[in-house]
Amino acid sequence: MLRLFRRVITRSYGYPAILRIRENSHSNERNRNVHFRRFSQSLAPEEKTFRSPRASIEIPTTSLSDYMFTQFAKFGSRKAIVDDATDTVYTYSQLEDLSRKVGSFLYRKGLRKNDVICYYGTNNPEFCLLLLGCASVGVVLTTANPAYTSGELKRHIEHSGTRTLVTIPPLVTQARETNISDIIVIGNADGFQSFSDMLADDGKYFPTDITIDPHEDVVIMPYSSGTTGLPKGVMLSHYNVVANLMQLQNAHSMTKDDTNLAVLPFFHIFGMVVTMCGTLRDGGILAITPGFHPERFLNAIVEHKVTHLQMVPPILLFLIRHPAVDKFDLSRLRYIMCGAAPLGKAVTNEFMVKRNLIVRQGYGLSETTTVVAIDNASITTGSVGPLLANTEAKIIDPKTGKSLARNETGELCVRGPQNMLGYLNNEKATNEMIDEKGWLHTGDIGHMGDNDCIVITDRLKELIKYKGHQVAPAELEDLLHNHPAVQDVAVIGMPDDRAGELPRAYVVLKPDISLHEHDIINYVKQNVSDYKRLRGGVEFVKEIPKSPSGKILRRLLRDQMSM
Repeated sequence: MLRLFRRVITRSYGYPAILRIRENSHSNERNRNVHFRRFSQSLAPEEKTFRSPRASIEIPTTSLSDYMFTQFAKFGSRKAIVDDATDTVYTYSQLEDLSRKVGSFLYRKGLRKNDVICYYGTNNPEFCLLLLGCASVGVVLTTANPAYTSGELKRHIEHSGTRTLVTIPPLVTQARETNISDIIVIGNADGFQSFSDMLADDGKYFPTDITIDPHEDVVIMPYSSGTTGLPKGVMLSHYNVVANLMQLQNAHSMTKDDTNLAVLPFFHIFGMVVTMCGTLRDGGILAITPGFHPERFLNAIVEHKVTHLQMVPPILLFLIRHPAVDKFDLSRLRYIMCGAAPLGKAVTNEFMVKRNLIVRQGYGLSETTTVVAIDNASITTGSVGPLLANTEAKIIDPKTGKSLARNETGELCVRGPQNMLGYLNNEKATNEMIDEKGWLHTGDIGHMGDNDCIVITDRLKELIKYKGHQVAPAELEDLLHNHPAVQDVAVIGMPDDRAGELPRAYVVLKPDISLHEHDIINYVKQNVSDYKRLRGGVEFVKEIPKSPSGKILRRLLRDQMSM
């Protein structure tokens, strides 16, 4: 169970952001002094702060499940979800009824408020029922990448404090190897309880006395590497998610006649909140596919008469350049949003010319629930558009912290109701990410244009993004440091037109040891998920450039790579 303390930061719009980490030994006196100092600082005027050009909206104080169920009530027996793989269909009224049965089942099992359930699987309709079922009884849902090895999954389970794991038949072997005792399978697997038992629950155990504080209680906990380091649990409150859904609706909403194709993974915050919750909030139809498979993806667009798509740059490149695309009628598509990694002007323009479709960029992080900025109908190519409603930003000099003016380049910092509560059990990382005035330091470099549109040009963070997936250099370095032949190592991202970045390792071997680069590549391949492999290659070097404090000077390695 999550047992957390809270730290309230008053922000300029008057809403609280609760940063909650495990209880520590700070004295009450020290806490009072810290709170007073931060409150005083928050009242001080700040130079060159940019506010959203969009009108502010009122955000209700409600749980995620109550918010979504209220929306579902408007659409009744209308089709809500269709499973492309099985043709299973759920209506909006069924979604609420079955979600409550899931909540009742979990309560019957003994799970209580703030207990954690982990989902480890691909996209399917049951994920939506699990998310809302958990939310309805205060249980926290964390998500694990289905590409995880059993070792990676075990770390995730142990760090998050997971009590119950929900998975799918193809991943049962990896799930079993984590030694977690309570496993539920969506489908059939010998010796394991089936998810269908949840849907058959009589609902009698659904609690009526649970009090959820939307501002303080965590509802979902995806994992992110943040700016650096190993994956960390991002604590997102009910209020965070509801706020971001309303901000997105304010910028763009679907109609009940629209269909969205969920090709982005639900374990990722982009697919979970923007695609899944965003579509169902507006009464559209959500067609679900287990993952990206070229022919299935194109067939689904045609078969389900898809009008909306959220995607990452590699899928956009596929739509531009793959010869099979021309064989399919994509004429019903009218809205495409691309995010998770930067999309350059050249690729954007190439797509819009070849497919006669406008693609809008969005920008956000797991730590900001999803989106911070998104393009308008009149897009600015190469930018991620203006800030969402109720959101403000500033650009700072990374060295001095001084706020910068328009068209001056620096680190983007954002503040809004979508900012996370904090990282689970990691006060140090939380404080490094969110400062005393509530500004979340994104680690991305860019500027605010004259038209209120943000342009992202680079990033401070060391995180590598391969096809939209986050790869933490520290994780691969830690793994390689365990190799008996490795003396020292550094991992960076090598630019790639199709994938975004490819992980590349610089390795110092121990004295008198000879090794081939394929030995290192295969070692990593055997121990990590597919997207973390060293596709950028391996280079053996005499030493890793470091600062006097011991920090790896990755910029020198990148400069060396470009020579």
